[in-house]
Amino acid sequence: MSEERVRDLAESLVQMVTPDMTPKQLIKAVKKKHPKASKKDIVRAAFYVVLSHADTRPELSGKLHDFAMNERTRDAA
Repeated sequence: MSEERVRDLAESLVQMVTPDMTPKQLIKAVKKKHPKASKKDIVRAAFYVVLSHADTRPELSGKLHDFAMNERTRDAA
């Protein structure tokens, strides 16, 4: 996946995520805007947001870190 694609998905995640949103809801919302995005692409973009916003937006980073880790773990099982 290209860096531009990751950034595009990451921007969507930042705009869409809310504190009460479930992982399933977040994936559905992102896929609505980016129908060709895989769950794996969305998780990668979430990690990108965590790394790029950790210092400036810890609440956002925390929410997306939890999402990315849970989804990555779920896929590995």
